[in-house]
Amino acid sequence: YNNRMKIIDLSKTLYDHMPVYPGDPDVIIEQIQTFDKDGWNMKRIQINLHDGTHVNVPIHGTKDGKTLDKFYIDSFFGKSELYKPGMKFYHNKGVIFSSCNIDMKIVNELIKFPPKFIGLSEKFEFDVLIEKLLLEKEIISFENLANTDKLPEAFTFYGVPLNIKEADGSPVRAFAVV
Repeated sequence: YNNRMKIIDLSKTLYDHMPVYPGDPDVIIEQIQTFDKDGWNMKRIQINLHDGTHVNVPIHGTKDGKTLDKFYIDSFFGKSELYKPGMKFYHNKGVIFSSCNIDMKIVNELIKFPPKFIGLSEKFEFDVLIEKLLLEKEIISFENLANTDKLPEAFTFYGVPLNIKEADGSPVRAFAVV
């Protein structure tokens, strides 16, 4: 760690009974062993793969899309930029949307010139049709990113998922290195 490097945490905290997408099952985090009784502390977590800060992969919104385990781990991190209207997209760079939601005009640009991945601030919720269209085009998307207002124009983004077989997404610990 050198003093020129700065890390910005982009992850929301996971906690028992946290808010979830309307209609989804609750997040449950419960103590199942205690040090006093068992000699260990251990909690158990029940979570949907799309709660909190998470990544979506094609199978989440398509019938035969790629599952999480079909992507290389380096698909989930890399050089990234904050979205600015009119910017160019590059297949080797991620784009994080902090100050606006993604509309059809932006989607058409993303499909023409797909970035490595996209990320959406917790301030916005994907329109269902837009989310499905991006997944059909195999554009990896991160949702519920916290602290995006602290990001500079350019940074390295990390949002590495758990290695879950045949998954449609995963919670991630997302952060930016500046």
